[in-house]
Amino acid sequence: MPELPEVEALKDFLTENLVGHEIVRVLPVAISVLKTYDPPLTALEGREVVAVHRHGKFLDLTTDGGPHFVTHLARAGWLHWKDRLPDGPPRPGKGPLALRVALETGAGFDLTEAGTQKRLAVYVVADPQDVPGVARLGPDPLAEGFDGASLAALLKGERRQLKGALRDQSLIAGVGNAYSDEILHAARMSPFKLAASLTPEETETLYRALRTTLTEAVERSRGVAAGRLKSEKKSGLRVHGHTGDPCPVCGDTIREVSFSDSSLQYCPTCQTGGRPLADRRLSRLLK
Repeated sequence: MPELPEVEALKDFLTENLVGHEIVRVLPVAISVLKTYDPPLTALEGREVVAVHRHGKFLDLTTDGGPHFVTHLARAGWLHWKDRLPDGPPRPGKGPLALRVALETGAGFDLTEAGTQKRLAVYVVADPQDVPGVARLGPDPLAEGFDGASLAALLKGERRQLKGALRDQSLIAGVGNAYSDEILHAARMSPFKLAASLTPEETETLYRALRTTLTEAVERSRGVAAGRLKSEKKSGLRVHGHTGDPCPVCGDTIREVSFSDSSLQYCPTCQTGGRPLADRRLSRLLK
């Protein structure tokens, strides 16, 4: 799933390639992608893109005097930029193409989604806050005013485990499954540690890991073409997706805990005092 660093990089890429250009056609291929109907997609046509913003994992294309085009790429969605779009309208079918946006220059982008779950979402709204997922977002962890005290206030009284708290978009915007693993590894904390149990020193450690991990990922992604961002993300991950590999810090074997629709990875030596965590499907979690 694209997370804050990749969506930030897409925002920068689209700012460079979209702003100042006119949207001439918006062509839906998979109707399931459309989550709003008023204003219609046609309200975007003939409008100049004047800005591109990021709200957590949402991309927001702002048009001159018109509506916002807001999209969430979900788990299996992606944006593919094309300097020259194919001639003729796309044909509905069983392929991954969900929606196409064409510019007056002949360039544009496709939104695609692999798999069968179809969670890719597009909203056409007068205000981004009209999108429920945007309206419920917590603070952006890379915002200038987000400091250690901000994180401490969010975690105060939070009875969930750190892994779940970091992934909650209404608590902190933009962090998903992969970067929560990376942040907790950098902080040397168990994913199952209760958020409310952190000492002030541990909260500061987690804050530094959060900011550093995300900032470094954004810097790695900056200037990377949209089509290469997925591979760039994978190349920068130290523990997530590396089950069975040696930890790059201590050399211990990276382990995994599986859930019904996802998994987490961690290093026992760095994060849990050398103790492996029980698989949630088989037994209770080890604290």
